[in-house]
Amino acid sequence: MPLTRSDLVARLADRFAQLTQRDTEFAVKTMLDAMTHALARGHRIEIRGFGSFSVNRRPPRIGRNPRSGEQVTIPEKLAPHFKPGKALREAVDAQAAGREG
Repeated sequence: MPLTRSDLVARLADRFAQLTQRDTEFAVKTMLDAMTHALARGHRIEIRGFGSFSVNRRPPRIGRNPRSGEQVTIPEKLAPHFKPGKALREAVDAQAAGREG
C-alpha cells in the first residue's frame, strides 16, 4: 500500500501535535516544491542517511512505432533519479529480513 502525500501530512500532524494539519500540509508542499525547483534547475539534492536525487539525461534515440513498424525519433529527455543512501538500504533490508523469518 503506497504512502500518499495526504498520508504523510496526517502522520506528521499526528507526530507533531503543536502543528496544525494546515501547517503540516504547507510544510510538506513547500519542501516538495523546493525539491522540484532544485531538480528542474539541474541541482542535486542530498539528504544524508536517506539518499540523493539528481537528474539523468536520456539521449535522443531511434525507436519504432509498434503498429506501423516505422522508425521514430525519440527526443532527449531529462528524468529525475533517486539513489538510496546506505542507512535507507540497510533499514529496508532489515525490514524485509524480519518479514521473511
